[in-house]
Amino acid sequence: MVPVKAFTAAKLRLATALDPAARAALARQLADIVVAAASPLPVVVVCDDDEVRDWAVASGAEVVWCPGRGLNGAVSDGVAALRDRGYERAVVAHADLPLARELAWVADFPGITVVPDRRRDGSNVLAVPTASGFGFAYGAGSFARHRAEATRLGLPLRIVDDAALRWDVDLPVDLAWPDLHGLADTPPRPPYQPLNPSQLVGPPHPVRS
Repeated sequence: MVPVKAFTAAKLRLATALDPAARAALARQLADIVVAAASPLPVVVVCDDDEVRDWAVASGAEVVWCPGRGLNGAVSDGVAALRDRGYERAVVAHADLPLARELAWVADFPGITVVPDRRRDGSNVLAVPTASGFGFAYGAGSFARHRAEATRLGLPLRIVDDAALRWDVDLPVDLAWPDLHGLADTPPRPPYQPLNPSQLVGPPHPVRS
């Protein structure tokens, strides 16, 4: 499941680096990347914008229409829709992950999986059982809140620092993402320094690189 806001309203914090047309184009390009990375899983886009709905349908995704619900409400509605359609697990991936290439593995754990951003503040990807009643709490500090929610529900928790999925794009500095995949059309990037596991807090977890 990929929550996508209106492309023209996305990435406003990049205004000092990109003009409105460039921001909208980038938002759409990043969403394309994330939807492609979900293969072979079926994809549902939660949105409340006509252009995004048309884009999602053209991309082969189903749409859950969530007008005026905000991010947390839209994701909750999307998970409920998946539960009602018989899906036992949902992988929720933000639509701004430029290095995403595969997402299906996130669903291979029976409890809650959280892939934090590289600042270990946000939750770039979450996998939850659809019938768990998991309370989504996106926004600044969501990583800690989602960990606490897994504990509250008594569900197993897996935290994965994935070298690709932890890079999201919110600020101008985030536009300098590393070339982890050797893409020929990727411009030179600053050296990427993986997090040192000794600097991380929380329970033991795998680090994917």
